[in-house]
Amino acid sequence: MPKQAKFTQGSTLKHIVTMSFTGALGLMIMFLVDLVDMLFLSMLDEREAVAAVGFASAIMFFTISLCIAVSIAAAAMVSRAIGSGDIELAKRRAVNVLAYGILFSTVLVYLVWPNIPHILLYIGAYGRTLDLATDYLQIVMLGLPAVMIGMIGSGIMRALGDARRAMYATLVGGIVNAVLDPILIFLFRLDVQGAALASLIARFSMVAVSYYGVVHVHKMLGEFDLMDFFKDVRPISYIALPAMLTNVCTPLANVIVMEYASSYGDDVVAAVAIVGRVIPVVFGGLFALTSAVGPILGQNYGARRFDRMHNTISSAVTYSFSYTAVVCLCLFWSKEWLIVMFSASKETAEMIRFFATYISFSFLFQSLMFIAIAAFNSLGKPFNGTMLNFCRATLGTWPLIFFFTLFMDAKGVWMGQAVGSIIFGSIALVMVRRFINELESKEVNEIELKESLPYDDVA
Repeated sequence: MPKQAKFTQGSTLKHIVTMSFTGALGLMIMFLVDLVDMLFLSMLDEREAVAAVGFASAIMFFTISLCIAVSIAAAAMVSRAIGSGDIELAKRRAVNVLAYGILFSTVLVYLVWPNIPHILLYIGAYGRTLDLATDYLQIVMLGLPAVMIGMIGSGIMRALGDARRAMYATLVGGIVNAVLDPILIFLFRLDVQGAALASLIARFSMVAVSYYGVVHVHKMLGEFDLMDFFKDVRPISYIALPAMLTNVCTPLANVIVMEYASSYGDDVVAAVAIVGRVIPVVFGGLFALTSAVGPILGQNYGARRFDRMHNTISSAVTYSFSYTAVVCLCLFWSKEWLIVMFSASKETAEMIRFFATYISFSFLFQSLMFIAIAAFNSLGKPFNGTMLNFCRATLGTWPLIFFFTLFMDAKGVWMGQAVGSIIFGSIALVMVRRFINELESKEVNEIELKESLPYDDVA
């Protein structure tokens, strides 16, 4: 059980780095396991098997995004309670978010599972690919409540400042999946169903690790009370639902980019696909900022440490700048190696060089968006983050891509997206700075008002 709010003391930059790197490692393990899945299935010499997992993954991406949204709510609510010193409230919120997540994910499985073949058919799967994708998804989907529990558990541990154990859940899940894949696919000759079963078992291993950390190590689950649960449903939904909408905005922007890229031919689409595989791995440290910044701000907001809240934003920007500079230099130096590794054609190679030389830096501004979204989620204004990300995915993508492709052709697709990130990332940073100033001014005014009242009125 936590005796004090860890993030209200010590270097905010150190907290940002620790939380981001542990979160990034967990994300990278997930992406690498996906690549291992595809690698093993490609060894079956059955093109439909790889395509089937690709279609199924598109559906799982959306469902897992919903799990991430609820885990954001868990981290925000528990961290604020910890920061204010109310451990019992933190326990109550932890158990109620967990109940909320289990109920939500169970209903989602109930609604999606019978309609899996129809959904896959709608997004373009057919024939044997449709059959294999249905088999895969019907098995993996059963583990969605386990994913929800594992992610909420990780969110609670991040709220407590235990970044290491929060990472263990994803790490153990990835290792279990990677070990079971070849056993079930090749040794037991289960093919696509073997890959699905490996993923399902891995999801339940995440539950075991999260349960151990939250219950046995931190003793952070209070007794479930139905009336308390109904009281907390509204504040949980107030954070979780906008976070779900925010997570949907990224694939929306990706669809717009892919639609424009496809008009320039397969070589350009191949470049977008290759870069799309590289980005999650190399920029994982920036994507992890969303789960890193939130708990730190939440604890300090609960403790009313506005000075540390300002420092947290500054530290996050410093971390983003340093990380992006290193990664962009590495990408620039290794661009020719990437071209050779992916056997890129002349036009594809030209696009990869353009991204590594001119476009990769724009991820600094995307990280400013991640920081702002995390801050708004933790400080009680989640719809601000949703609005920002939606505007970036629409106004910051389609019109700018249309404009830059007029005189840059295919390269204008990435240039338009990069300029959109620069504009809305800058706006996001200004908005979150102003919002923290408003919270601080409001707190100061309330304190001055109480001090100005006679003692009897205050009592």
